[in-house]
Amino acid sequence: MSEHRCDITLTVNGESVAESVDARKTLVDFLRDDLVLTGSHVGCEHGVCGACTVRVDGVIVRGCLMLAAQCDGARVETIEGVSDGGEIADLQAAFEQRNALQCGFCTPGMLLTAQELLAGGGVPSREKIREQISGNYCRCTGYHAIVDAIESVAQARAGNKP
Repeated sequence: MSEHRCDITLTVNGESVAESVDARKTLVDFLRDDLVLTGSHVGCEHGVCGACTVRVDGVIVRGCLMLAAQCDGARVETIEGVSDGGEIADLQAAFEQRNALQCGFCTPGMLLTAQELLAGGGVPSREKIREQISGNYCRCTGYHAIVDAIESVAQARAGNKP
């Protein structure tokens, strides 16, 4: 069977990337295998677990459900780029302080999902936080500490004292 390739040009974590990719290659596989950005994980490969979460043009997506070829011309941000830029430093610190991570497999997706919610400003209810992260599975920490961490950052960003 012959391989169909697509030439794509995109911006990944602020850097221009031009590659030829297999037309069937998922975004998460492209990021991990071709660009060696391994912060996004491959979990269920059905878009259910959230381990492959990345941002495309400012919106979180499941990297296992999107093809790399679909990102031609797009701006892609991975956990590495968002973390290195300092955008989520407060969330990372809160996850550590609240013991909201253990094995770390779900953490990149949780952080990007939480940041999308918090970027809207204000202090979301615990119910809204739970709803936002409901598409991200955590098998070892449980969700209470994760919700606590996100809520504490929302409070701090709003200028409320803990």
